[in-house]
Amino acid sequence: MNTFTIFLILIVIVSFLLVVVVMVQNPKGGGLSSSFGGGGTQQLGGVKKTTDFLDKSTWALATLLLALILASNFAIPGAGGSEDSKINTENGTESTTPVSTPSTSSDDIANPADSTGS
Repeated sequence: MNTFTIFLILIVIVSFLLVVVVMVQNPKGGGLSSSFGGGGTQQLGGVKKTTDFLDKSTWALATLLLALILASNFAIPGAGGSEDSKINTENGTESTTPVSTPSTSSDDIANPADSTGS
């Protein structure tokens, strides 16, 4: 199992946890904290603190997800560049190999009918 696969599995797990935490919250105060009886006052056992925990969990999971996504960029296989832009080190000299493009002269572009030989 390579590094990218590990990052991918962690990203999926954190994404699932983030969805669960967001779905438990209710923006109108009727989420998990109200189901335990925390209407707007501090109850016995600190039920109002549940919203603080869910809010902090959301931010922590979102930050972790962003960090994992950015870190996984370095573990992508084959991210070192394309083969067209590799540096050749033959005979001790370094030279870049250009990408082959079809050659057209400026006359062919200006007068395409003249290039057919008529």
